[in-house]
Amino acid sequence: MIRFFKTEDIVKIKELGMQITPDFVKTNDLEKIKEDKFTKILVYEQEKEVIAFLMYTELEETIDIIDIIVEEKYRDKKIASCLLDYLISEMKESVKLMTLEVRRSNIPAIHLYEKFGFSIVNIRKKYYQDEDAFLMGRRIER
Repeated sequence: MIRFFKTEDIVKIKELGMQITPDFVKTNDLEKIKEDKFTKILVYEQEKEVIAFLMYTELEETIDIIDIIVEEKYRDKKIASCLLDYLISEMKESVKLMTLEVRRSNIPAIHLYEKFGFSIVNIRKKYYQDEDAFLMGRRIER
């Protein structure tokens, strides 16, 4: 099941975020995000347990995907695809552009985003301190 996150999900989201980004808790105040009207988190729940999430910011015409994190033992099961598909199908009619940054070395994620119509727009040098990132985008035509 996919739904927006609740206060009781915060511990699990922090745990998942720390698996990928050691600074996740320092850079993401989930209690404040809960009250933020622009930053949103979708969670993927299986048997009442959060096993993945997608964090994004949504402005009137733009969505910027911040993180898609799937618990390691559930990877390669199309969960990230489900989250992306849900986001795209449920976004506001006014959205015209989706963007994200991805590590240059994260080939599986790049292929996932390309499957959803994203393409590389630019390179952000040293975006991840030790590595460049691809800025990827997808125009929304309606």
